[in-house]
Amino acid sequence: MLIRPATSADVKDILEVYAPYIKNTVITFETEVPSIEEFTARIEKIKSKYPYLVCEMDGKVIGYAYAAKYRERAAYKYSVEISIYVDMNHQHEGIGRALYTNLFEALKSYDCYTAYACITLPNEKSIGLHKAFGFYEIGTCHNVGYKMGRWIDVIWLEKPLKQYDTPTATLMP
Repeated sequence: MLIRPATSADVKDILEVYAPYIKNTVITFETEVPSIEEFTARIEKIKSKYPYLVCEMDGKVIGYAYAAKYRERAAYKYSVEISIYVDMNHQHEGIGRALYTNLFEALKSYDCYTAYACITLPNEKSIGLHKAFGFYEIGTCHNVGYKMGRWIDVIWLEKPLKQYDTPTATLMP
């Protein structure tokens, strides 16, 4: 297992990990699998400011995790929203733990103070992973999404990344 920064060559594999979640679950609220071009643009936009990591095994990406802008307003710039997906055939192999260990290590060099995770309910596996990394529940939004014929709740979790002091002007390490 190799954890490394994502490259443009990984986009197809990353989308192959993500697509089953779109098509077969309510874990993501996305309902249509994006094109390679659209997905490439998303990844490049995130990578331009934040860490975007993949887990590679035998030359194939089987999971990914990234941090991204939390909200648009300027005062939010010191917070990130994180996301993680692991190939459905490779769950319970320590991939999520390895990805998050490396993601949070990478975030130490950024001027980010708080990480947020938004998880659809129910999803005990994801909640358990996040709590293992120090996230705690801050609230639930009820019936916020509609997918696959039902209304879906989401839980928000929060994790302080460093002591809250006066931030510097930059986000990049």
